[in-house]
Amino acid sequence: MTNLVFRFATVQGRHVQWFLRRNCSVTPLQLVWLYVSLCVVSLGIGMFFWFQGAPLVIPFASLELVAVGLAFLAYARHATDGEHISLQEGQLVVEWESAGKLERAEFPREWVRVEPRAGNGSLIELSGRGKTIRVGRFIRPELRPLLAKEIRLALRAA
Repeated sequence: MTNLVFRFATVQGRHVQWFLRRNCSVTPLQLVWLYVSLCVVSLGIGMFFWFQGAPLVIPFASLELVAVGLAFLAYARHATDGEHISLQEGQLVVEWESAGKLERAEFPREWVRVEPRAGNGSLIELSGRGKTIRVGRFIRPELRPLLAKEIRLALRAA
């Protein structure tokens, strides 16, 4: 297994793992600091205009900050989403996390079918013994056939 070359997988002895993560340019902690600095600046400007005799600036600035805060919260909930696929000890284990919710499926290596869902660029469907899960959400559609090929190759080589 160690002489196989994979583009997306990490190989450690007989264990093959794929970590597929959302491409996020800002971490949740960085987002908190950005939001805090936005609040300070926006409320500072609002206070300046409050003292200049425009009292409605603060309520509208606050409403804007609440809306931006809700959007940032939705972003932060999904910033750590990802898929972890591992092949170890004759089992293909798939874990998918979305907004803190974790789903897990295990398949015996011999019974796994790997196929595209429907057409070019679709998600990859892993199925076996009555269970089905779709993977490849966090990888570009044109690279999904290559990921499916890697998973098939690792299943055959194990």
